[in-house]
Order: sequence, then structure tokens, then C-alpha cells
Amino acid sequence: MTLLGVNVDHVATIREARKTYEPDPVWAGAEAQLGGADLITIHLREDRRHIRDRDLWLMRETVSVELNLEMSLAAEIVGIALKVGPDMVTLVPERRQEVTTEGGLNVIAQARRVKSAIARFHGRGIPVSLFIAPERTQIESARELGADFVELHTGAYANAAKAARKSRCLEQLAEGAQFGRSIGLIVNAGHGLTYNNVTPVVRQVLPHELHIGHSIISRAVFVGLREAVREMKEVIWKAELLNPHRRAEDP
Repeated sequence: MTLLGVNVDHVATIREARKTYEPDPVWAGAEAQLGGADLITIHLREDRRHIRDRDLWLMRETVSVELNLEMSLAAEIVGIALKVGPDMVTLVPERRQEVTTEGGLNVIAQARRVKSAIARFHGRGIPVSLFIAPERTQIESARELGADFVELHTGAYANAAKAARKSRCLEQLAEGAQFGRSIGLIVNAGHGLTYNNVTPVVRQVLPHELHIGHSIISRAVFVGLREAVREMKEVIWKAELLNPHRRAEDP
């Protein structure tokens, strides 16, 4: 069964627009859990543009499902993560000028830093996921460096305007996921997924977890966060129920 990770960064983005105390992403984490979120994701960026250190520490104390920390390889952030001890970390690329995370982490180019970070987290008993493009070489390198999970970047699929392009991207994701599982990785997926485009990903990629933020928070503006999460869970559940490609271990 595909699990839903809800990213609440965009709640913090609204707070930071006015540099005030509301809306509180810590409360959003609680509301998302009440809506059925299987894990909560936050990204502590180097520039602290949305999530603050205070948010991370409080969520470590209050989130009752798994807490997934997205983060760069920056030494300061790695040190904070080791102190806080989230349930898992996802290593992502990070550029100051980007609006949101763009593209996957090039684990081949940064193999030494990635391997070192993974070893440090494993020393604390924290599993590591790498947010990467659905490319065989990147997936294979992730396994060689000791990653437990990979999160396949679904942005190209989500942003494709033409049906043929979208179909090719989906096929690449499915092939990458199958290869990742075949070499012992747990395969997740995320970026740009919405209520309208997630069903094919569930059915063909068969991810262990889906990580979705912006679409859920956008929907929550109109229906509330609990309901927005519940609706996304229902979309995923229906996609799996009617899926002829369901994994053998799924009920």
C-alpha cells in the first residue's frame, strides 16, 4: 500500500511572507496527521526561507507518525539533523535562487559527500533517502553509496504539457522504480504531484511512499488541511484498488 507523506513547508512559506507566528507548520503537522498522513515531511533549508530550526525541534517532539527531514549536504544542516534525530532524512540538491527544489541530487558527482553523510546518519540509526532523477546510473550509485531509499523526481512527468511527453516520463519513472527495487532499494516518488496527476504514478510506478506538499496545502486553503489530506488519501486508495499492477505483497 502506498503511504502518503505530507510536506507542510508551504504553510511556513505563508507565515514567512509576513514574518509573523501564523500559520504554524507545527499545527499543520498535527492537522495532517488527523487527516490520515502516514508521515510528515519538512525541508530545513540553509537560508531558512520557510521552516525554522524551532519548527524542526517542535515537530520532533509532537509528530506521532514518521518525520522525514529533507535537507542539503551542508555541514551545518547535517549537524542539526544528527542532533534532532528525525525518523528519516532525504538528501536533496539546494540552490539559493530556486523557488523550490529543482531536479534530483547528482549522487555520482557528489559521491564522497553523499557516502560520508549516509555513514554518519546510519551511525545514529537514521535511514537515508536520496532524491534523484529516475536514471539507472543515479539509482545504481545510490545503492552503492548505501542509501536505504530513493525518491524519484516526478517533476518532468508533472510538468509535461503534451500527452506523449508525459507518457514517456511515466515510463521512465516506472522503469527506474522497477530497477531500484530489483537491487534492494525502497522506492518513493514526489515533486509536482497533484490530485489530478497522481493516479498514473500510483498505478505504474508503485511507490512505497508519495511525498506531496503544494497541491495538498493549496486544497487546504478551501477545505481545511484534514480534509485535503483525506481527499488525497482517497485518490491514492482508489488508484490502488483498481490497479492491475499492484505489488504482490499488497492486500
